[in-house]
Amino acid sequence: MTEAAALSLTGVSKSYGPVCALAEVSLDVAGGRVHALLGENGAGKSTLMGIASGSTRPDEGTITVAGEPIAVLTTDRAARLGIAIVHQHPAVVSDMTVAENIRLAVPPERMPSGPPRIWMAELLRRVGADVRLQDRVADLGVAQKQLIELAKAIALEPKVLILDEPTAPLGAEQSEILFDQVRQATARGTAVVYITHRLAEVREIADEVTVLRDGRARGHAQVADLTDDEMLRMIVGRELASTFPDKLADPAGAKVALEVEGLSGEGFHDARLVAHHGEIVGLAGIVGNGQSEFLRALAGLRSSTGSIVLDGTRLRGRSLVDATAYMPADRHRESLLPAMSVRENAAVGALPSFAGGGVVSADRERSGVDAELAKLSVKTASRETNVMALSGGNQQKVVMARALLAAPRLLLADEPTQGVDVGARSEIYTIMRDISASGVPVVVVSSDAKELEGLCDRVVVFSRGHVVAELTGADVTEEKITGTVVNATTHRGAAPATREEPGARAARTPSDPRTRTPMADRLRDLARGDYAPSIVLALVILALGGYTFAHNVRFLAPFNLTSLLTLLTALAFISLGQTIVIMTGGIDLSVGPLAGLLVVIASFFVTDGKSPVLVVLAFVIMLVVAVASGLLNGVLIRFGGFTAVAATLTLYIGLQGVSLLLRPFQGGFISTSITDAITATVGFVPIAFLVAVVVAVGLELALRFTAWGRGLRAAGSNEGSARRLGVKVNRVHVLAYVGAAVLTFFGALLLMAQIGVGDPTQGVSYTLSSITAVVLGGASLAGGRGSFIGTLLGATLIQEVLNATTFLNLSQSWQYFFQGILILIAAAIYTRVRRRTPALA
Repeated sequence: MTEAAALSLTGVSKSYGPVCALAEVSLDVAGGRVHALLGENGAGKSTLMGIASGSTRPDEGTITVAGEPIAVLTTDRAARLGIAIVHQHPAVVSDMTVAENIRLAVPPERMPSGPPRIWMAELLRRVGADVRLQDRVADLGVAQKQLIELAKAIALEPKVLILDEPTAPLGAEQSEILFDQVRQATARGTAVVYITHRLAEVREIADEVTVLRDGRARGHAQVADLTDDEMLRMIVGRELASTFPDKLADPAGAKVALEVEGLSGEGFHDARLVAHHGEIVGLAGIVGNGQSEFLRALAGLRSSTGSIVLDGTRLRGRSLVDATAYMPADRHRESLLPAMSVRENAAVGALPSFAGGGVVSADRERSGVDAELAKLSVKTASRETNVMALSGGNQQKVVMARALLAAPRLLLADEPTQGVDVGARSEIYTIMRDISASGVPVVVVSSDAKELEGLCDRVVVFSRGHVVAELTGADVTEEKITGTVVNATTHRGAAPATREEPGARAARTPSDPRTRTPMADRLRDLARGDYAPSIVLALVILALGGYTFAHNVRFLAPFNLTSLLTLLTALAFISLGQTIVIMTGGIDLSVGPLAGLLVVIASFFVTDGKSPVLVVLAFVIMLVVAVASGLLNGVLIRFGGFTAVAATLTLYIGLQGVSLLLRPFQGGFISTSITDAITATVGFVPIAFLVAVVVAVGLELALRFTAWGRGLRAAGSNEGSARRLGVKVNRVHVLAYVGAAVLTFFGALLLMAQIGVGDPTQGVSYTLSSITAVVLGGASLAGGRGSFIGTLLGATLIQEVLNATTFLNLSQSWQYFFQGILILIAAAIYTRVRRRTPALA
């Protein structure tokens, strides 16, 4: 009896509106074998694997895992069935550390019984990921993120392992480590689906191949039975006359266009380069050896010293930026504007050329963009199509269109064909050769020696930030490029001390002058971590308290401290709720009016002479109103298409209107027995304040060590990655608004006790104050980062400032001046610290 395939997809179809992504595709993947899946960008490979991994639901077809039909496959169920995927664009959460990313992806039952950090460190070592567990993923390079993605998949010990363009950002050495992991996996019986655009990798690693074209399966065969030309014909549906265009006949005889002498900066030192008109110059070297940093310096995007002369003119600073066009390696992070159309992405760098009198001409913009898109053969339904709907190759062409529309005098491209299919790659090579033939010199960084051989007239080799060789003419071959790179990296002595590049840690030795001390590493991590703002706030709180006490000893009187902490508690609860929402990347403008409305409701029932049952019922009604408000906010935002500002501002107005309708004027005095109970103290410390502290600590622990907390941070940091990791993003967002409303309910109880009367205007100020507290606490308004402890300290500082101005005999306007100054200082410090990569730390 034939053993059932580890994974079978039969008759799978998927459409997005009128676009058919897959049409009746079938695929069988056997255990212990590598099944290559080939096709051009947009052929349907990633969609098919999205269906196989549970992140995409098919319109038709069946999915069978180990002979068991699966009616509905979700990411959670796929993981339980032993299906793991390494995405082309890593499903990592940038605002979390490496260790937290692994914990988020690996179910608790898969974690070892021993110390998890030792296990995670060994896991990273196995895949060649040269990172620390405490490193924040946002600070890592694309290659290291890809290796973390691989480590997460291997940790699951899957029965089916899907690798989607896994080597696109990797160097040769890292690719070999990946291939070794694939071989080990198949030896254990794992079925591997390997998506790639590189036929050499298919030859090296795959047993059989299936080709998709235009959403349909166009062929299946054993790799050994196909030639490269046959595979290419299956992929593109036509003959490719040549992958690479003809090179310049005599580049040395052309006029020098670019001359670089003694260029030094972070990651490279004393580098030189010459490029003639009509010439394409390649920069080679193992990833992290300074070639990409050198390219950024040529673009004016990295500070440097030395000489850069273009067409006889020495350029520096802004003049260098204006004269060059730079295409980064990570187009999704650094180049594309994901919320904008193809037209907007292409035109954004050339808007001045389309403008007259400072106003952009729509007709000139459209005609210019259309002409460039046609010249580059960009395949898109419309110029107004969202750029993220295009295939990788066409996205890269849009990036090129932007560069060309800017009419640069120098084109700089870092890994220009990364993640691009063979057909589009050939077109990009031709475009780059046409650009160089027009007189614009082109400098290219590539980790693919075969690409450098076929494309470039001259290749400059980097090692440890230095130019160690220059190859021209007949010497520009894959063998000589690779040999020079390997020998230079192996035998060249240590370069002068430079700041460490991401991924360079493995090359360090204890005597290396770049090696940091453990204390320096800990201080750097602390400065970049989520608790640095808390430390700063604590110091500011102590300093302000000491200064105020020195001018007025009554500041620390028990009565004042009790009053200050009581007022603080209301703000603390509401601010903690605001933190939950801001962690998702949202904002809740309705918390202030909600607190006011809850106090107004209480003023009708929580009064002297009312029965205990009615008082309890009033509290229940207040809680229900709060939950309903949070639920309404969440539903409007996640399912109603409202932005967070629009939805919560609408509710802000509505809640305030209801409050004024119920209580046009102050009225309904709250029972003193209730207010006394709520404001009860232990010594001079209100019990409610102690409860707020416990809640803040509990939320902080949950944020760091529970699935809820990791899901909250993941959803706020990168919603797409969070979905692929199985986080229920919609539920996380809706519950965040509900959680904020519940904490606002507790804040309203304190507000009720403070003012003792139904007043519809008293809660409004808490909206701005709560946001201020969260920002002071170091949370990112973009989501994903923050601290409940920081928020508590932020609220403390706000209340202390309000209190201190009274004791310092300052006018009320100083309260706002101080708050504004504090926010500006905090934003400046935190932004600067967090933007600095480890290489700059």
